[in-house]
Amino acid sequence: MSLPIYATPLEKTWHHIRRILCCLVFLFLIAPILIVIPLSFNAEPYFTFTQKMLSLDPTGFSLRWYDALLTTGMHAPEAARGSSWWRDMWEHAQWISAAKNSMIVGFFSTLLATTLGTLAALGLSRPEMPARRIIMAVLISPMIVPIIITATGLFFFYSSIRIQDWGIPYLGIILAHSILGIPFVIITVTATLVGFDHSLTRAAASMGATPWTTFRSITLPLILPGMISGALFAFVTSFDEVVVVMFIASPDEQTIPRQMWNGIRESISPAILSVATILVVFSVLLLTAVELLRRRSEKMRAADTSI
Repeated sequence: MSLPIYATPLEKTWHHIRRILCCLVFLFLIAPILIVIPLSFNAEPYFTFTQKMLSLDPTGFSLRWYDALLTTGMHAPEAARGSSWWRDMWEHAQWISAAKNSMIVGFFSTLLATTLGTLAALGLSRPEMPARRIIMAVLISPMIVPIIITATGLFFFYSSIRIQDWGIPYLGIILAHSILGIPFVIITVTATLVGFDHSLTRAAASMGATPWTTFRSITLPLILPGMISGALFAFVTSFDEVVVVMFIASPDEQTIPRQMWNGIRESISPAILSVATILVVFSVLLLTAVELLRRRSEKMRAADTSI
């Protein structure tokens, strides 16, 4: 936003200082990302910039660590890359298995968190709901309580009910990640419901619409942007979570963050930087989607207000 022509010299000076401070804060926040991304293309097995990289020598850059994401753990990584090679990669590559686990856990935990969080937000938005503040504080407590406490409590709880003997794969992790994702859905859907005109639902009921028809035709279209935004936040939370997985996951339920942790502890490899770069790109795309949904929600709310 540009300054008006009548701005005083002091206001102009502060305007430029504020811009500089914002740029410095932004640089401070993205500096780790700016370092990780080029290092993932290092041709050497180092976590530092080589002389060839600093001189922009093409031989100093390589995609070998991205290729390692596909070949690590394979039975025959050097075989010809035909259908059997891709099948071997899909079934045995460690990073691919971790990615599949993360996607499965993230999808089902997001689905559960979005459903329960939306129902809770709808209930909390009703003015006749008793003890709304207390219930809201309890529901969003997973965002406040340190994750190590949550992970420890889940570990002892799962051990007492022997959830590992139920025979349902990923059940413990999905439930745990749902608990961590529900607060994000509640907050985003509740923010969408702020200023919601309940006379619309009463009018629909007076015209003979069933509660389900009213929800599907009136409430759902208005809260859908908030639901999708909360679902994206819940998915990112699940995809990025490592502490709970370390406590309750079985050996064959390793997610990408846990695989990265194992890689740092057991064998230092720049392949971890390649995974980090992919996750950064993935997160940027999700945040872009969230911003587009936020703008769409604001336009819908503005149109509803004008009516």
